[in-house]
Amino acid sequence: MPDQGGSRQNVTFPSNGREAHGYLARPSQGVGPGLVVVQEWWGLTSHVAAMADRFAAEGFTVLAPDLFGGATTHDSAEAARLKRELPVERAVRDLRGAVDFLLGLDGVVGDAVGVVGFCMGGGFALLLAAAEGDRVAAVVPFYGLPPDPDFDYRGLTAHVLAHFGEHDRSIRMAAVDEAAIRIGEATDVRPEVHFYPAGHAFMNDENLLGTYDALQAGIAWQRTLSFLWGHLG
Repeated sequence: MPDQGGSRQNVTFPSNGREAHGYLARPSQGVGPGLVVVQEWWGLTSHVAAMADRFAAEGFTVLAPDLFGGATTHDSAEAARLKRELPVERAVRDLRGAVDFLLGLDGVVGDAVGVVGFCMGGGFALLLAAAEGDRVAAVVPFYGLPPDPDFDYRGLTAHVLAHFGEHDRSIRMAAVDEAAIRIGEATDVRPEVHFYPAGHAFMNDENLLGTYDALQAGIAWQRTLSFLWGHLG
């Protein structure tokens, strides 16, 4: 079923030779590191906007690009269709445009950004970090990997912190271990990977899977903040 709230777009930015849309959240002090938040397969929903606001409240300037062009849903079949119809290359180009936009904003400090992605966005976060090299200093995928299990991570220089659920039926823990090994073989990066006694989307308090876990979400949140400030502050 469609998300009755619709997409949380509030900003446009140039990307991939066209105009892209997203949700921008600024810190109250007006100055802070840049952070790209990459949506789940539900679209740029109220949950994604709320996560952007939470990061902004911690001092980051946050941009969550709308990869689905305004479409949102809470129906898994529709979400799967939207994801399937999104070319990976186009999504990465749009995300690279988001990095350009953030680094050009007044008040964004430093010459590199952080990237946090959830579910589908976790995989895209890693793809973006590999594409952008040293313009991404820290990347945090939550329960998401690149769609190609044989993806070549050469180009990735960012520090990596990854969060996955032990009871996630969509991502095998072995696949996570294999991805970490591939990153280590292709780069000098040694990912920090945490597994939680939780299911998929355990950070999403709006998910319909019933897998939200407030305790594990809180632990992952604090780890993420410490990690981002350690590499972006």
